Amino acid sequence: MRIVLLGLSITSSWGNGHATNYRALVRALTARGHDVLFLERDVPWYAAQRDLPDPPWGTTRLYGSLDELRSEHADAVRDADVVVVGSYVPEGVAVGEWVVATAGGLPAFYDIDTPVTLAKLERGDFEYLTPQLVAAYRLYLSFTGGPTLARIEQKLGSPCARAFHCLVDPAAYPVLDGGRRWDLGYLGTYSDDRQPALERLLLQPARRNPSLRCVVAGPSYPDDIRWPANVERIEHLPPAEHPAFYAAQQFTVNVTRADMVAAGWSPSVRLFEAAACAVPVISDAWAGLDTFFVPGEEIVIARGTEDVLRTLAVTGEGERHAMGRRARERVLAEHTAEHRAGEFEQHVAEAMATA
Repeated sequence: MRIVLLGLSITSSWGNGHATNYRALVRALTARGHDVLFLERDVPWYAAQRDLPDPPWGTTRLYGSLDELRSEHADAVRDADVVVVGSYVPEGVAVGEWVVATAGGLPAFYDIDTPVTLAKLERGDFEYLTPQLVAAYRLYLSFTGGPTLARIEQKLGSPCARAFHCLVDPAAYPVLDGGRRWDLGYLGTYSDDRQPALERLLLQPARRNPSLRCVVAGPSYPDDIRWPANVERIEHLPPAEHPAFYAAQQFTVNVTRADMVAAGWSPSVRLFEAAACAVPVISDAWAGLDTFFVPGEEIVIARGTEDVLRTLAVTGEGERHAMGRRARERVLAEHTAEHRAGEFEQHVAEAMATA
């Protein structure tokens, strides 16, 4: 197939989890013989932080404005078999309306932020999607599965909503035998609604047990946060450094945005990345988590500080390693980029058949 992807970013992972997801997906799609063109809006905050300015898979082109997109890439959009617009694309509504009107093949939406997107629609916030566009896109690839899919179809009018969870490239997230620097770690951009869970699952354990060594990596944290003395801060960590970062932790912490907790069935890309590195994960609780990992065997579910401290106290080295290995086996069996590329083909074929 000829595929055009219009996404937030593939060239820069600064402050977003989209880039690693797109990189792995484009790599897998091109490996399966598809012709992939990725179109990215050239914006200053990513231009200054490009860790992969020229991706080696498919073709990547930057465009400076909506007018440039229309003038330079109309033929590609018109000739493609499927054109996918991603969540948080700048001027996403105008981009989507143009794609729906121009595409000769299947127009689709790829939502890496489904619960956030739906909450924005309910508030009348049409930053990158409108209810009319949900119905106009012939396929809605949703970060979130479970009951949310029926909501997208029945309440918003999507003709075909399908679960399309985040993914990981096992080649980019290997198991490393690094020295342990930290007992607990977390990787993620600051978010107001994630911060309370981070407080419960990492910062409070660090305060309660000053002997713990902890780390939080990611940008945009406010200057007024009072970090415990035993919590190290890393402002930004490029994807190439993620495996070594995970390998240096006894456990890594996964915390989830409030809208995604409410929706359930919304595993983050960081969850799969850590598991691929065979690093055991302590996660907050949300509906559907047990469909991705077996609690107590492949992941630890913690509802508060006491759960975290107890896990650190009672989990031996052998048990910890076994849990990490089991989580990695699950990811390799179900959540790699190759799996998602196959699902993409199936979903597109189904949507084309019903269009």
